Order: sequence, then C-alpha cells, then structure tokens
Amino acid sequence: MKRMTVSLMAALCLLLSGCSWMDGSYLSITPHRIQTSGDRNESLSASDYFQLQEVMETLVSSGTETAVINLFDYDIPTLEQNLSTLCHHIQKVYPIGAYAVESISCEVGTNGGKAAVAVKIQYRHSRIELRKIQPITRMEDARALVEKALRNYESVLTMKVEQYENLDFGTVVQDYARQYPEIVMEVPKVTSEVYGRGQARVVEVTFTYQNSRETLKNMQQQVQPVFDSAVLYVRGEAADEQKFSQLYSFLMERFDYTMETSTTPAYSLLRHGVGDSRAFAEVYAAMCRKAGLECMTVTGTRNAQPWTWNIILSERGYSHVDLMRCSIQGEFHPMTDHEMHGYVWDYSAYPVCEPGAEEPEPTE
Repeated sequence: MKRMTVSLMAALCLLLSGCSWMDGSYLSITPHRIQTSGDRNESLSASDYFQLQEVMETLVSSGTETAVINLFDYDIPTLEQNLSTLCHHIQKVYPIGAYAVESISCEVGTNGGKAAVAVKIQYRHSRIELRKIQPITRMEDARALVEKALRNYESVLTMKVEQYENLDFGTVVQDYARQYPEIVMEVPKVTSEVYGRGQARVVEVTFTYQNSRETLKNMQQQVQPVFDSAVLYVRGEAADEQKFSQLYSFLMERFDYTMETSTTPAYSLLRHGVGDSRAFAEVYAAMCRKAGLECMTVTGTRNAQPWTWNIILSERGYSHVDLMRCSIQGEFHPMTDHEMHGYVWDYSAYPVCEPGAEEPEPTE
C-alpha cells in the first residue's frame, strides 16, 4: 500500500511540473491555489472527461471568458492528456468552438484544497454574435432562413445545423431573387464558411451588397405599388391569353426603355426604364404569378448571346414570349418552339410549346 502511494505521488509530481502547447491553446499544470470569483464558477465540476467536455462546451456556447472547474474524483494522472485532447475538440470539432474560439489556456491547481482547472478562453466572435446563431435540424431548413435574410437585407446569417450537408447558397439566393424580384432589389455576393467536424456544423453565410440596407428597403417600397397596380390591371373575366397581353401592355407603356444591365433590376426597370432581357422576363413573370397566371423564366441564348424570356400557359397551351422581340414587332406575340429561330435553351427543362402538346407531369 505504501509503495502504491509513493508511485501515485511521483506521477502527480511529474504531472504538476509539465506544460504543453496545442493549436493556439496553452496548458499549464502548477501546484498552486486557484483564486475564484463569483458563485457561478464554484458550481462547475467534472469527475471524468465527458463531464469536463460538457462543461467546456457550455462555457463556449455562452461566450464565457474565464471559469474554474472543480475536479471531483477525477483521475489526475490522465488530466494533462485529457485537457490537450479537449482543447483540440473544442477548437476543431465542436462547431460553436470552431466558429468562435481563438485560443484556450488551462491552468491546473487547487480550489478549496481539491484539484481544479482554471480556464481562460479568447474569442474571435462576440457574445452578441454567438446569441445570433440560429439552431436548425436539416439543411433544408437553411433555405427558409436564407430567404428571410434576403427579405431583410441582412449581411450575415449564422446557423448551427444538426444534420449538415453541402448546399450551394449562391444558387439558393439566385433562385429566390429570380422568383421574387419585387422583394430582392439587389442580388448580393454570397460567401459561406463551415465550422466543426462531424454531422453537426456551424455555417456562416455572408451577403455583400453594393447598396445600403436602407436604400434597398426604400427601393422595395417604391416598386411594390407598381406590382400591385399590375394585378389590378388584369382583373376581370378575360381569357388568360388576354390577361398576359394586358400585363405586357402595362409593362411596355411605362417607359421608352433603355437596354442596360443594372445591379437593381426591378427598381431600375420600373422606376427608371432601364433593364435587360432578364429584368424584363423576371418582373413580367412575377406580375403574372401575382395575377394568378402561370409564367416561368427561361435562360438561354439568342443569336449566341445570353438571353432570358418567358414561357406562359394559356388556353392554347404553353408558348414562348420574348418581351424584347414583342416590343420591336409592336405587338404581344406568343411563339411555338418552331418559331424560336436563333434561340437555344435546355429543352428537357421546360415544357413543349406546340399547339396540342400535352402538359408535363407535375414533379414532386
């Protein structure tokens, strides 16, 4: 028994004299009394590695900078290795730690005569930023949050995803902006960073706009009445094809348009008469949908140049409508596939536009 006690004391003395560096974290094992402050630190304790990990994750999630963790019945000879492993886990594996923690230092001593570890954590993100992390289960839930961020012109969206999968956020933004030009005044530049390892991750999505949030919201307020007026313009019992023609007239009679690409497509088109084929097609499609008409945008080429137009569904079936071409011809003129000379598009992605063609089966 005496020999075992001597061996344990020798191991403890070796442990208490060591220190190590790991991934921006510093571990110091010294036999001194740790000074504590506040009742909160006194309540933190762990008796094994898993409890210690749980305590550390809780500290990081709340943005706590300093704490003392009492080590009740802890296997002290393994503590140095445990702390080294734990610091690596917090900074590389644990999603919130990988996102927020700059460095961790751990100093072991005594508290009230018992072993304890004093922890100091430095963060690259503030507590306010940590509180803004939105928890979700699946990446599909991220789409709704991205769309909400676009509606509010947020600059950053941070999410903790329990079941992470790769998602092209740039495509999500482009799709939403294409469908709702009356909401998204400017399509932002999108970047994303993923933090942590394993199934759960923290994802930070950054949206960069050329215009200020206030400016974009003001633009949105100015174009909304135009979309509302377009809906009123086609009310009645007229046939769908006539309603499509009415919306074309409503849009074309507003300005003598200038063909030019803008970073604020809907606003520039509806308030200043400046737009390209994509701006016309997306605004027209949005107005049609608001009026209860089926209209989609088609991206392809015309005469080997990038071009966007529409496909509508009326009593005659599906038809192509190129507003720019209609404007030159001076009339609303839906076209079949065979009339689309000089146009190229992904034929498999859109319905056949021919008289009597069957409607495609709805996709789930």
